[in-house]
Amino acid sequence: MRAAWRVAAVRAAEDSLMATLPAGTLMARAASGLARRCAALLDNRPTPGYGRSVLLLVGAGNNGGDALYAGALLARRGIGVAAVLLAPDRTHAGGLAGLRAAGGHVVGTPPERVDLVVDGILGIGGRGGLRPDAARLVSRAITGGADGRAAGPAEGARGSAGGGRPVVVAVDLPSGVDADTGAVVGDAVRADVTVTFGALKPGLLVGPGATRAGLVELVDIGLGPWLRGEPALWVPDHDDLAAWWPRPSADDDKYTRGVVGVATGSAAYPGAAMMSTAGALAGPTGMVRYAGTATEAVRHRYPSVVATERVADAGRVQAWVCGCGLGTDERAAAEVRAVLAADVPVCLDADALTLVAGPVLSRELRGRAQPTVLTPHDREFARLAGGEPGDDRVGAAVRLAAELGAVVLLKGDRTVIAAPDGSAYVNPTGTPVLATAGTGDVLAGLLGSLLGAGLPAVRAAVAAAYVHGLAGRYAAGSGPVTAVDVADALRPALADLWRVR
Repeated sequence: MRAAWRVAAVRAAEDSLMATLPAGTLMARAASGLARRCAALLDNRPTPGYGRSVLLLVGAGNNGGDALYAGALLARRGIGVAAVLLAPDRTHAGGLAGLRAAGGHVVGTPPERVDLVVDGILGIGGRGGLRPDAARLVSRAITGGADGRAAGPAEGARGSAGGGRPVVVAVDLPSGVDADTGAVVGDAVRADVTVTFGALKPGLLVGPGATRAGLVELVDIGLGPWLRGEPALWVPDHDDLAAWWPRPSADDDKYTRGVVGVATGSAAYPGAAMMSTAGALAGPTGMVRYAGTATEAVRHRYPSVVATERVADAGRVQAWVCGCGLGTDERAAAEVRAVLAADVPVCLDADALTLVAGPVLSRELRGRAQPTVLTPHDREFARLAGGEPGDDRVGAAVRLAAELGAVVLLKGDRTVIAAPDGSAYVNPTGTPVLATAGTGDVLAGLLGSLLGAGLPAVRAAVAAAYVHGLAGRYAAGSGPVTAVDVADALRPALADLWRVR
């Protein structure tokens, strides 16, 4: 599992490491990694190396210095390198001298044609969006326009040979992105590749910053042993999920594998019952019990599911999923109350979140001894927290988790999972195709099955989001995606995990 660190922790680690090294060593390491990645991108062009051109957009301070030293290394390879200085009186002197000595040169305006643009305007200490003059410069360099919009679509940024856009490489962080939160206030660079140094930053992984970072490549400059305290964010990978996912053993039966109860659906939304049940059946439990008004539809579609009409009649379970399409009437409130009273882990979604946001069920939620996972989208989050997540999605999720004593799975393109102890995770497999009706029901069912199989609540939430995202990607290969497609794709996504294991 990878870790992401806030700016303060990175700065402190850099200071500690630099005290043990000759001056300039860290910048040299960073510049070398940046130049290597830029050269590889240029080598993928029809005519590699010679004849290629790079434009450096150079701001003040060390971020600009990294770009200049990398430009010098590229110039020594025979690549044409030009630099536009956004703050000439504050340009890194050593980096500028190195660029000129290697054959690079400074220009006042971007050339008409370049193959690659290096964004070295703002570093991880930058706050707010690009200034208007910088935004216009970036727009001209990247898109060939002058409308002040710094972001160019990544799918078009493939270099000017043949008339496309240049590849855009950000130094440490796309300029205009907040390194700690991923917030973008105003204009920001949209990179194809971000080469970040020493440690991942949260702003590359969550919020609008994640979509502007493109492919993120971490260059090791030796910070690892010097990073102190707890990371701001954890990023799971295939190996983590393959190790966590419960698998049946030769001694198991349907009960020892776990039983999950699904209290979802209503006359108005019977499909929610179907989708949440489908998600639960794809999970690791040995048995699914359904409790709700869609019993006949569930029995017909899923004969293995034991279906009743009320939570009280469902029988023993090891976890409950509740809320998808349930409604918010008195009957629904009674079912949510029954689920909250059960001495088992619970996943609450959709209408259940609306109900527990009220004063009565909120008290029952806070009083639970067993783990609870809440799976809100932004508007549901606002009902629970009194306001939408805002620019700092990780911080908002962590605060709500601590306040409610529950795991919070804040849905989005980069879903955030926060625990009451302050730890947070971001799901790297999210995809915009999941923004369609019913996919959240599938996620809730899968998550409940993981809880029923005995996985701790945080891991269950992380694992469900990860596999759900993979399923969305699998489903997207066959055209427009529906919740049914995502449910059907859960099994091939899991097969992929098991191959790793």
